[in-house]
Amino acid sequence: MEFLVTSTLIGIGLAMDCFAVSLAIGATHHAARMKTALLIAGFFGFFQFAMALVGWVLGAGFTGIIAAYGHWIAFLLLALIGGKMLWESITGVEEEAAAHAALTLGSITLLAIATSIDSLAAGISFAVLGYVPLVPAVIIGVISWLFAFTGVFSGQRLERVLGRRVEVIGGAILILIGLRIVLENTVFA
Repeated sequence: MEFLVTSTLIGIGLAMDCFAVSLAIGATHHAARMKTALLIAGFFGFFQFAMALVGWVLGAGFTGIIAAYGHWIAFLLLALIGGKMLWESITGVEEEAAAHAALTLGSITLLAIATSIDSLAAGISFAVLGYVPLVPAVIIGVISWLFAFTGVFSGQRLERVLGRRVEVIGGAILILIGLRIVLENTVFA
């Protein structure tokens, strides 16, 4: 059960990038909103899912070497992802790029890759922690799909209310999960 809760919280944290970029897209691209929402959500959800699996494969190759320090590596990766999200929430880098980009398959793919790099790092931390990757990857993909769909579909309204605070929340969630992993493997071990 704890495994599912942790995977869900990580998925929510990672989906905040998707949500923030989707808000910007929804706020600036008003034509064919349902089609746009389905397209963006499909790309973002798939890339989040796939990158978590790729990260796990990359991380699995190194688990024997770094097993003793796995909890620290997982913390570092999650803290870096969370810190990056906090930085982006302050600077608005991804949202501005998304708001001004034309919606072509190429630009959507680039945005999906950019927002899923964090998922790659999370996949590496899954390998280090010894998690089987499929369930967390599916959870991350589904949550990202939902957040991206919601972001595009309601971007115009939600952007006025939430703005960049969405990424602050996501970054804080990932940093707190990293801290919990370190505490569980050092203080409470």
